[in-house]
Amino acid sequence: MEVNINSDLGESSKFHSTENDPALLKIVNSANIACGYHAGDEETMERTIRISKDNGVSIGSHPSYLDRENFGRKRMNISPEEVTKLVIDQCEILNKVADKLKMKVTHVKPHGALSNMACENYELSFTIAKAIKQFDPNVIFLAHAQTEMEKAGRDLKLRIACEVFADRNYEDNGYLVARSKPNAMILNREESAKHVLRMLENQALNCYSGKQIPCDIDSICVHGDEKTAVDNAQYLREVLIKNGFQLKSLDKLKKIN
Repeated sequence: MEVNINSDLGESSKFHSTENDPALLKIVNSANIACGYHAGDEETMERTIRISKDNGVSIGSHPSYLDRENFGRKRMNISPEEVTKLVIDQCEILNKVADKLKMKVTHVKPHGALSNMACENYELSFTIAKAIKQFDPNVIFLAHAQTEMEKAGRDLKLRIACEVFADRNYEDNGYLVARSKPNAMILNREESAKHVLRMLENQALNCYSGKQIPCDIDSICVHGDEKTAVDNAQYLREVLIKNGFQLKSLDKLKKIN
């Protein structure tokens, strides 16, 4: 079975260092690159794209609310027109840098509060999906599995990759446990890998309560902002390969193409 490992990278800011990025880019298959609205800048984007290119990693934009002060994690209510503009603008910002380096933006993954709100809200998800389609109708929408985001993308006939998280727990409604809760993260590498294998084998979300929610799974996100990130990601990669999974960049997954 083919599967993808992705990570949110290029997120240079007062909240987050990019020191793990070079190591992670030797492990993951696809990079979601910050476009300056919640983190990152042109120099960081260019560096991240260069390292991605050297490692055969596909790149995608990681659009957020314009909110560097809160790392894009503060919920905001803005108009559909504003949402459309911020998504397209960030895709074009990354695309401009990628063009210079002869790389193609192959996917889009919303970040932070924009993503969490879209998971719960079909109208917001539909607006984001329309903006992605306007940017490039052939680009892949990397969406949280079994959410309004996935539903909106499919309704608009976008190429969808369904994502689960290696290092996050799920509530019974299929949403991620809020980072403010003590059980939000799974930082032990064995527990994280077991969590992922169970989801892949059952094609279902593992909720913290033990409940399982059937879903499609194409990609696994590993976060790069913990001290254990590189070791955990490398361990997960090894476990997946050992269990017969073929690791591919999003644009190479047969199911999506």
